[in-house]
Amino acid sequence: MTIKTLILYSSVDGQTLKIIKRMSASIAGECCLFDLDAHPEIDFSEYDKVLIGASIRYGKLRKNLLHFVNTHKAQLDLLPNAFFLVCLTARKPEKANPANNSYMAKFDQLSSWQPRLKGVFAGALLYSRYNWWQTLIIQLIMKITGGSTDTSVDIELTDWSKVDLFSKNFSAL
Repeated sequence: MTIKTLILYSSVDGQTLKIIKRMSASIAGECCLFDLDAHPEIDFSEYDKVLIGASIRYGKLRKNLLHFVNTHKAQLDLLPNAFFLVCLTARKPEKANPANNSYMAKFDQLSSWQPRLKGVFAGALLYSRYNWWQTLIIQLIMKITGGSTDTSVDIELTDWSKVDLFSKNFSAL
């Protein structure tokens, strides 16, 4: 019998989706990907496991993420499950630990669902994709937090070995 994994994501600039695709390539069985922004109707009884990944944008959790997990808490709890956040603050090792990450703490506070496995990964700083307003805001955030303000280069901050380890731990659930 093939294991069928439900994979849900919410991504703004594509880094969360990139992480999800890497994970899905290493998860045994069939993986079904759905974008939470498309408000998918899910029949949880069709799946053996569930993985959810979402990005943080301007210090905020995605509203569709919170709505989905709070609406579907009972169904999520019936399956082995995992959740990860993608944020620029996770570029610092102490902020890449779910127990020390303020966004994960905020998720824990606002979500009625408590995933069995949690992760936090650094995203990407993609100045080439931002409009002038986004660039200004992100530069200000980076200046305050000690990150790169050089708009001439995009920087992928994701620790892929950490992503692979999380994927392995999820597969073992």
